[in-house]
Parts: sequence; structure tokens; C-alpha cells
Amino acid sequence: MWLVSDADTSIYILGTMHALPRGTDWAGGRVAQAIDAADELMLELPPAELASAGEVFRTLAPRNGPLAIEARLSGKALTGFRALEASGRSFGEDGLDDWAVMVLMGQRVAQNAGLSPSDGVEAGLTAKFEAAGKPIGGFETARGQLMLFEKLDPQTQRVLLTRAAEEASDAVKQVRTLTAAWGRGDIHALEKVINEDIDSVPAAREAIITDRNRRWSAWVRRRMEQPGTVLVAVGAGHLVGSDGVPAMIEAGGMTVTRAQ
Repeated sequence: MWLVSDADTSIYILGTMHALPRGTDWAGGRVAQAIDAADELMLELPPAELASAGEVFRTLAPRNGPLAIEARLSGKALTGFRALEASGRSFGEDGLDDWAVMVLMGQRVAQNAGLSPSDGVEAGLTAKFEAAGKPIGGFETARGQLMLFEKLDPQTQRVLLTRAAEEASDAVKQVRTLTAAWGRGDIHALEKVINEDIDSVPAAREAIITDRNRRWSAWVRRRMEQPGTVLVAVGAGHLVGSDGVPAMIEAGGMTVTRAQ
């Protein structure tokens, strides 16, 4: 967690995990203090948008025409995909865009790693702020968020799907490593895992990470002009590295301090 503050405004920026193992204790120390102090919460998606994400996914995910997975993947990638699919129900991949298949694979990996969105940071924060009667906002809509993937060019989508399938056999271990690094607050380990996953696909990094970080850091700079205390909570991957939100805010001339 980071803090940007001046005489009458404080904005805490918390890096989250969207899904966690049951019983994970993440709301202690300075995080608890920030939750208590904050007048409002800003998430990637506000609660109503998050609730609609499944329906929006079902609208955007279908292909114009079916395409067998064997026509998209081969070798290690096809083997990895089939093994992951065999761990649960069929993905129904033939009728889905490449990006949608990748999203479903990511959800399956999280499930296999024992992680659940209902135990994630966003779910916990939403419950706390709703119970306290504090407002909850969001940077994006469910449709806007999923359109980031939908609008990727076909080649980039295929590269992302292929990489996810090739790494499927190690994906549960990688997710657990990422979760453990987050739990330790180890931003260098987080950056290493995240960068290895996305740096080789520049178009995806720009759309899914960097562009959004620019928008969110600009929002923080504008919000600093109003008094009050805000807790911003977004995926931890958006807060590390030279194009992370804290770095972008600092590059704009504001002081950002590590709070926890």
C-alpha cells in the first residue's frame, strides 16, 4: 500500500489480489487504519458492474463462427490446455474468442490453486464499506474492462492464449508464488512474476496494464484537489514497476510513500 497526501487530502493506494485462499488475513496494520480513515473506496469495478461482469462476458465472448482448439494450439500448448480443461468442466472453447478462452483458463487455475473471488480483497473491502455506509466507486465498467481484451488484434490474442496454454502445467504453482509474494509485500518478486508473464506481448501490456495505469494515476492527481481520504484498491500488478501507478504519480511531481 502507498500513500499520496497533502494538507487536506490523503489517498491510499492498495494493491489487491482479486482471489485469495479462504481465511487470508490481509486487513491488518496500516490497511485497517486506511479502511477506517477512508471516506470512500475506489475499485477497478464498482459492485454493480462486478455483478454484471458474467453477463457481459457471455455477450462478448462468442466467436462469429466455431473454431476447434486444435486449429489454434498444437504441441505443448494443446497438451497443457487439454490437461487444464480435464480438471473441471469443458470450457466450450470452440465457440469462444481466444481471449475468452484465456480468461476461463485463468479462472480454472485460480480455482485449482484454492483461490476464490469471494475471499479476495475487493469482496472484503466492499463488505466493510457497505456495512459502514461509505460510498464505493469504480474506474471502469465491466464492458469497458472486457473490451480491452476483445479489441486486441487476433495475433495478440493468439499469442496470449498460446502462452497461457504452454504454461498451464506450472500455472497453479505460479499463482501460489504470486500470492505468497503479495502476502509478504515483496514488490520485487511481484514485478518479476508479472513482467515475465506480459512483457513478451507489448500490445497486451500497453492495453491491459500501462494505459489503465495512466488513467488511474491521472484520476489520483485530480482527486488530490479535493479534501478527504480515499482508499483506492486495484490489482497489485498495476502498482509495481516503472509504469506502475505509484511511479506514474511520482513522475507527475507528487510524493508517494510506501505505507505498508
